[in-house]
Amino acid sequence: MSKLDLCTIRVNEMRILLVEDDISLSDALSQSLRSEGYAIDSVATGAAALSAIVTGEFTLMILDLGLPDMDGLDVLRQAHRNKQGLPTLILTARDSMTDKIIGLDGGADDYLAKPFDMQELLARLRVMERRLGTASSSIVTIGAVTLDLASHQIQVDGESKELSRREFMLIKALMDNAGRIQSKSQLETKLYEWGDELSSNAIEVHIHNLRKKLPKDFIKTIRGVGYSVTTRTSA
Repeated sequence: MSKLDLCTIRVNEMRILLVEDDISLSDALSQSLRSEGYAIDSVATGAAALSAIVTGEFTLMILDLGLPDMDGLDVLRQAHRNKQGLPTLILTARDSMTDKIIGLDGGADDYLAKPFDMQELLARLRVMERRLGTASSSIVTIGAVTLDLASHQIQVDGESKELSRREFMLIKALMDNAGRIQSKSQLETKLYEWGDELSSNAIEVHIHNLRKKLPKDFIKTIRGVGYSVTTRTSA
């Protein structure tokens, strides 16, 4: 694989909470969405969804209405109270026009009835990306390092660097928050999904590998607190 190929692996901006009690469907959806570059956390109950919303950093939620412990519409209402404006796509077997109107009036941003075509779901997610601005083209330059968020390339002094998917996600998280310290737990949340097995020093290993490819002292360690890069200018 060439340097360019390694740097252009799709690293999607969107972290999705999938709320679906049909385990086989949830697993299939998660696999398909991950293959498209989305970060997916899946839960099977309304209570678990509300807990995840409080503790996680999600871009949007895909929500089934027929949950075992509570109606998905109640999840939607409480989610909007707890985390204002969490974009939501309802994915449900309730396919009547009345159900769609109730769901959209209840705060959903989109509504897709089961059975559905995966390509249509992906198209609807792309629309939501554009609305949220997560698919917009932008370039961030800090010193000699240039990060292209649209093409997912990184250059140091004009030279492309080989990065793994998670290395790219990590340096993006730091450059997006230039001047602000990112704790180890914050970075783990952005790089890994619930249930992922990771070693206690996973972030340290990624940081170590990144430092070999970046200018000296580009990533600073604040002992006992986290990591940061210091100056941000956008092109």
